[in-house]
Amino acid sequence: MKTHAQAVVIGGGLVGCSILYHLAKLGWKDVVLLERDELTSGSTWHAAANIHGLHDNTNISRIQHYTMNLYKALEAETGQGCGVFQPGSLYLAQTEDREHQLRLQEAKARYYKMNFHEISRDEAERLHPLVDFDGIRCIMYEPDGGNVDPSGVTMAYAAGARAMGAEIHRFTPVTATRQQPDGTWIVETPNGDIQADWVINAAGLWGREVAALAGIDLPLQPTEHQYFVTETIDEIVAQGTRLPSVADRDGEYYLRQEGQGLLIGAYERDMRFWAEDGTPQGFGHELFADDLDRIMENVMRAMERVPAAANAGVKRVINGPMIWSPDSSALFGPVPERRNYFCCNGIIPGFSQSGGLGLLAAEWIIEGEPKLDMFGWDLARYGSWAGKAFTKARVEDQYANRFAIHFPNEERSAGRPARVRPAYEMQAEMGAVFGMNCGWEHPLWFADEPGVTETIGFKRQNWFEPVGREVQMLRNHVGVLDISNFANYEIKGPGAQAWLDALLANRVPAEIGRSCLAPLIGVRGGVAGDFTVTKLAEDHYMMIGSGMAERYHQRFFNMVPLPDGTTFENRIDALCGMNIAGPKSRELLQRLTNEDLSNDAFRFMRSRQMVVAGVPVVALRVSFTGDLGWELHCEADQQVALYTALIEAARDLGGGPVGSRALGSLRIEKGYGSWGREYSPEYWPQELGLERLIKLDKAFLHKDAFLALADNEPRETLQIFEMEARDADASGGEPIFRPDGTAVGRVSSGAYSAHTGKSLALGFAKTGTVQPGDEVEIYVLGQAHKARILAEPPFDPGGLRLRS
Repeated sequence: MKTHAQAVVIGGGLVGCSILYHLAKLGWKDVVLLERDELTSGSTWHAAANIHGLHDNTNISRIQHYTMNLYKALEAETGQGCGVFQPGSLYLAQTEDREHQLRLQEAKARYYKMNFHEISRDEAERLHPLVDFDGIRCIMYEPDGGNVDPSGVTMAYAAGARAMGAEIHRFTPVTATRQQPDGTWIVETPNGDIQADWVINAAGLWGREVAALAGIDLPLQPTEHQYFVTETIDEIVAQGTRLPSVADRDGEYYLRQEGQGLLIGAYERDMRFWAEDGTPQGFGHELFADDLDRIMENVMRAMERVPAAANAGVKRVINGPMIWSPDSSALFGPVPERRNYFCCNGIIPGFSQSGGLGLLAAEWIIEGEPKLDMFGWDLARYGSWAGKAFTKARVEDQYANRFAIHFPNEERSAGRPARVRPAYEMQAEMGAVFGMNCGWEHPLWFADEPGVTETIGFKRQNWFEPVGREVQMLRNHVGVLDISNFANYEIKGPGAQAWLDALLANRVPAEIGRSCLAPLIGVRGGVAGDFTVTKLAEDHYMMIGSGMAERYHQRFFNMVPLPDGTTFENRIDALCGMNIAGPKSRELLQRLTNEDLSNDAFRFMRSRQMVVAGVPVVALRVSFTGDLGWELHCEADQQVALYTALIEAARDLGGGPVGSRALGSLRIEKGYGSWGREYSPEYWPQELGLERLIKLDKAFLHKDAFLALADNEPRETLQIFEMEARDADASGGEPIFRPDGTAVGRVSSGAYSAHTGKSLALGFAKTGTVQPGDEVEIYVLGQAHKARILAEPPFDPGGLRLRS
């Protein structure tokens, strides 16, 4: 066995073998995979191994299509059969909401040139004559859907990796991982130690245990999962051709042909956890006792849909473990608090995603960043707040609602609250309906009375009118927003300015009391973040950024060494923030402070340390609402006092509390982008209108990557759209076409603007396809809605209110 390697992959299941294969494919030949037992041990060997391409998240659809197309190429490359069956998949909608979801996916598939389209009932019955389509509103067909052989695919990845020089060692458990001062790792095994530049945790059911060897806690929890295979069904034998799989997610089961029978599986509501205190080391190819009664309600729905299944005996039952993250998406990426430790854990639809996961992991490790923005899978989305109780509650909810539609703006309640601010109870008494951001509870909107639960759906919900009232209140009077979920950092010392300048693309303020907006450039030259930087005092700066990207951005902060005598502190737990905005915000604030707030004395993008209602604050004259306003940042133990004073003063002026749903509407009608929606490492600064904030006369992180594309014409540009809408607005992801069917772009954010009376959307338009004033069609609810590209934001395009 090698004693040195560029990377050691821990785990010989499907995903570990894919990562090994793709590392070698991208040029790293000195790589090793260590498996504690036999390849495919754990969850891989007993998987149903279905494959499908479409997903609500566009980038996940892309990697699933890559994976589906890879398997036959892998067979040809290695000579190892993958057992690929692609008779297609039928997607059924029993409800209006499911129909909206499928029609939106069909529109996305047309935009991205993926094969997914509606078919008639007659065509569906020809493809699958065993299905009773009564009660089905629409049927979509994915010709490339199907299934593969779990062992065959894993062995093909392994064979391909070996052929390129990678090593695989079975029956070689990892007993320790120790990081060295130079950042490399010692990986200990009973068969010898390996010193590796990178450690990659792809340990599946043992992901928690392997992470713990490096002092890392991963929010993962295994469950039981069952499916069964029927005896031979005469109608299938008579058919003579392989039947397409059936995705009847309203029925909460999955069904496909297996041999001459059917494979039927379910995600039941009465789920079972397994191995809550740790996955047994000796577990391998074992299964649990059958418990079909637990899934019988789901199975009966499957048999009503395919009556031939009801008369078939059960050939075998698979009740095996699978391991989940709190949102059922992968825990993927380098651990921010460790050098060169990569995770790929908590994979559920692995056979649809294995190729894409392997490719993106290899890109990230070798090239420094994947080509696709995968923040929705980035393990950095969870922090230490995602403990065992939270993880169990979320996993139970995800499992039991595996096939439920996840609606736009939906906030699931399981496991909450995880983190609360001091004003939480006060806000609840005021009628706040909360959402969760990076674990923090924050007000989405305010109901007329406490205890109101918001409804969910694709169309406008019960929060539509209250949010509209909040928007109008702020625009006409004044509003108070809790912005405590923003990330807040403090940089102090003689090298503070130099460190910030080396990190960020804009020149940070040299004058006390000034603020600036500064982009963070990613490894490939895209926009990895945007920050507000304020100079509080000599050698003392405050930097504010996206709260949900707090751990994600830590990776970039770690890339720039702090100068001697300079400190960096993350103060998100210690500070709380309030934004007061609207035409009466100056009047409100002036009632609570003796400071001169006139425009001449306190100009836009300036800051001051002062006292408001007896509370010391850092006041910044900025506002994400695009209106006249201030951000006020105070110590957390002063939040209730400050909030109480601001709300009382606001009510005297016709204002009051405002939630983040209204903030979304306000920033969209102003045309402001938001990190994670408009701002992403996939997009270049010149595509977002941020190139003016980049100063080329200084050094900054990844400047060379930006320069390599700085003169490139934008591939697409951020635009604002006004849409004809009746009962639903865009939310993000909807494709945009010209009336002649030419693909234009896609929506990144959307909301109804109660102030302007318009349904608005921010989105990206391909260069050369359209220009301001052009008519387009946005596919909300999967249906074409007429829209027009606006030449400027509908609210205060000149920024007069902001600077008044």
